[in-house]
Amino acid sequence: MLKIAIFKTAKKVKQTVTLNSKIITMPESKPRRKLAAILAADVVGFSKMMGENEDRTLRNLKACRTLTDESILENHGRVFGSAGDSIIAEFGSPVDAIVAAVEFQTNLQDRNNEVDSEDQMHFRVGLNMGDVIIEGDNLYGDGVNVAARLEPLAEPGGILISGKFHDEVRRKLKLVFESKGVQEMKNIDEPVSTFKVMLGQEAQVDSPSSASPSTPVSSNSTANLSKPPNEKPRLIVLPFSNLNNVEDNDFLVDGIVEDIITEFSRLNSIEIISRNTAFAFKGKEVDNVQIANDYGIDYIATGSIRSSGSRIRISAELTDPVTGSSIWSERYDRTMEDVFEVQDEIVRKIMVALLGKLETASLERAKRKPTESLTSYEYLLRGRDFHHKFSKDGVLSALEMLDKSIEADPENAQAYAWKACSIGQGLFNGYIEADFDETLTEGKNMIEKAMELDDNDFECNRLMHEINKAYEEFEKSEFYGKKAYDMNPNDPRIVSGYGELLVLTGRAEKGTELLIKAYELDPVGLGGSNADKRLGDVMLGAYVKGDHQQCLEYDKKVGKKQPIAWAAKIASLSALKQKNDKEAELSKFETAYPNIVLSEEIDKLHFQDGTVKQTMKDLIA
Repeated sequence: MLKIAIFKTAKKVKQTVTLNSKIITMPESKPRRKLAAILAADVVGFSKMMGENEDRTLRNLKACRTLTDESILENHGRVFGSAGDSIIAEFGSPVDAIVAAVEFQTNLQDRNNEVDSEDQMHFRVGLNMGDVIIEGDNLYGDGVNVAARLEPLAEPGGILISGKFHDEVRRKLKLVFESKGVQEMKNIDEPVSTFKVMLGQEAQVDSPSSASPSTPVSSNSTANLSKPPNEKPRLIVLPFSNLNNVEDNDFLVDGIVEDIITEFSRLNSIEIISRNTAFAFKGKEVDNVQIANDYGIDYIATGSIRSSGSRIRISAELTDPVTGSSIWSERYDRTMEDVFEVQDEIVRKIMVALLGKLETASLERAKRKPTESLTSYEYLLRGRDFHHKFSKDGVLSALEMLDKSIEADPENAQAYAWKACSIGQGLFNGYIEADFDETLTEGKNMIEKAMELDDNDFECNRLMHEINKAYEEFEKSEFYGKKAYDMNPNDPRIVSGYGELLVLTGRAEKGTELLIKAYELDPVGLGGSNADKRLGDVMLGAYVKGDHQQCLEYDKKVGKKQPIAWAAKIASLSALKQKNDKEAELSKFETAYPNIVLSEEIDKLHFQDGTVKQTMKDLIA
């Protein structure tokens, strides 16, 4: 049985886990963090009302709070701060938060229209999406503070949202927003862009749920969540099953599910159903088809945990709720020596696997549909698929698909970014016959447009990083690469790209660590990459940092070496004075790649220090 004990000392708190009589010491706890949508609201002129008539004011406040709290609860929110006339609430989804705010502001306006003027109350609302610190039932941090600073800037009866919040909801609901510019806020380091929700101008907004948080929405609910035609795939991660029926195991499985939901909420390519909604199904019999209909779900992720002694097995599966078919499943056997490390590792592995399978499954769906019926996102997937064929026909088809993606949704930032990437591939491989300078300018315009639309999209930042790396704009490349890495540190493409940059710019030790992490995260490879390329990148990093034995060790894992991997191995053998082995490998390379000159492949590497390139060429000569 798994039990948790907490021993308090004067200054520190140490935590241990007892698993079948075995004591496991856990690291000193750090503050828990998560992403959350925060709603802050209060009553306009409340102090004046209290001064005029306390009884009437409190009676009206109670009536209004019934409306506000019902909307928050029904849309999966939780009020965690309420002093006097103020409300602070958290939501797992920004969509839930804004639907709740629109709903109760509308209901409050209806109430005001029906009562005498002295009984009317007007609320201001601020909404923000951000990182928060969890302490008991309370939340702290800039995520909360920005929402609180936005609230007094809102108009009476109005809603003001941050730019970050706006990025999350602007294409997910039929609401109209008006930019109110950038605001300096007390004790907030960076200025905050703000947007007003134009109440009364929005189309009908469907509430995500008319049920309580503990009751799943029924299929005959009026709050059906059918998706707009250009919407992205929608995923729900249901609470994992505890197969041992040991309550103390719940903290681990719930933590894994919460972390997976949090990680997916950072991505713009997938819609993730909020934690509150997902956990409404905990311990209940689930009808996947009904969930799919009620919530507009494309994919359902489920899992389980079983423990025996000090060992645990965690299983995860991704299914298509309509066909009932399993798209992916995997199990992970671990020893509970460090519960937090196990949780972090499993979350990383499941995240990478799910993301890859979700994109692959969505692409296969798109391939089965007539071209004229595709959404912007599906055109984007088709374009990326053609891009990764690395051929003239592939590039031309990619550009056609990406143009259609942009036509279907002119605000799809990733479509512009991938078009820029495809233009670059076409130009530098001779696949595009148009004027070079004009086409290059078009490519630059595309990536600038992508960043203008969404400079917080990790994919746009990743591609901006790669493009600047190709142009040897190392400072810009590092800025965008680090930004993408901070936003999504478990995407193997981002980890690999950033690690490669560090290798190229004289920080090969750290760069090689990241390249190894990218391989371990994704040994199969997403997109145009594969295991052999990732291993070849590690070999190059090991050579550059001077660890030639490590380079040769990773060579043993490679199936088919690409030219740069050959160069790293041959240069390492030369550096180790293994002349005969070096000559043998050169001969094997010439047999494998008879039309490629190895020194010319080295010339294509974008080393910041040109002497690294020259030394490598000298070693293989």
